[in-house]
Amino acid sequence: MSVLTFSFLFLCLSTCFATFYANALLDVPTPYLSPKTFFPNYQKMLETLKIFIYKPNTAFAYSSQAESLFYASLRNSPFATADAEQAHLFFVPFPSDISLNSISRVVRGLRREFPYWNRTLGADHVYLSCAGGTADSDRNVLELRKNSIQISCFPTPAGNFIPHKDITLPPVGALADAPPSATVKFLGYFSYGGGGEGESTLVEELKSDPGFLVESGPSDEITFAERASSSKFCLFEYKADVSRIGGALGLGCVPVVITDRPIQDLPFMDVLRWQEIAVFVGSGGGVEEIKHVLSRTSGEEYERLRGIGVTASKHFVWHESPEPFDCFNTLMFQLWLRRHTIRYVLRD
Repeated sequence: MSVLTFSFLFLCLSTCFATFYANALLDVPTPYLSPKTFFPNYQKMLETLKIFIYKPNTAFAYSSQAESLFYASLRNSPFATADAEQAHLFFVPFPSDISLNSISRVVRGLRREFPYWNRTLGADHVYLSCAGGTADSDRNVLELRKNSIQISCFPTPAGNFIPHKDITLPPVGALADAPPSATVKFLGYFSYGGGGEGESTLVEELKSDPGFLVESGPSDEITFAERASSSKFCLFEYKADVSRIGGALGLGCVPVVITDRPIQDLPFMDVLRWQEIAVFVGSGGGVEEIKHVLSRTSGEEYERLRGIGVTASKHFVWHESPEPFDCFNTLMFQLWLRRHTIRYVLRD
């Protein structure tokens, strides 16, 4: 199948799905910030968004699976264009472990060889950096970091994410099906990366409470599906292993994000109403505070959160060949929202 034929079929299929969801979900509770505008804007994105991809100087591979999937999907998608004059955005490919000096050389090359960077000082340019970038006194690095749209991995290290322009890649993880006739046995399921010495007081309290199923280290997908399906809530410590939030949503296990500060780098923050699909609680009050918060999320309120979360889970699914409303296409929608960039005035 040619790239042109694939692109046409992809657009037709995506259009049908967009129309179906727009008609089906407008009058029912949804996870979207604005369902009345999300679906028509998603359709416009499919029809109009174009991204020009610069050719890297040398072949390279991204370090994370999410970065690799995104880059491969972008190159093979109908969003990619060879006509830079028709592009809304410009993608700058470079490896994740690149040095600041090398980044400076990349941007300097774009500035000299193409007219597009200087038009906005990089504000309509996009790049992948799993750990996020740090600012530098070098002009080229500074413009990339402060102006360009950064796509980093979730969660992003503190200080490496600028909320008004940057977005995050949800982790890649298979979404297992819920076991048939799963019975809820636990209030919460918590999988943490530690074990033995150095465990936090919160972990110790959770392990001693029979209402929580606690495991040290990640389990396989089948085991995770069994344990998540047997729990009302799935607990995640922000900045720790949050890779299975999407899987928890799909299994109907309402995510509980344990954090002591506001989170600005949640995936799809300008698409989804996170307060409607997850519970946020601080760690300072220990297990009793967590149980108190969860006790208030019961009955119809719990079922509403659970149902909306299941609906939202499709946006966290990665596919080798992108499908409508999946992770790749939702990321593209976020880029489409950022296509109206500030046109900086160049000074002599």
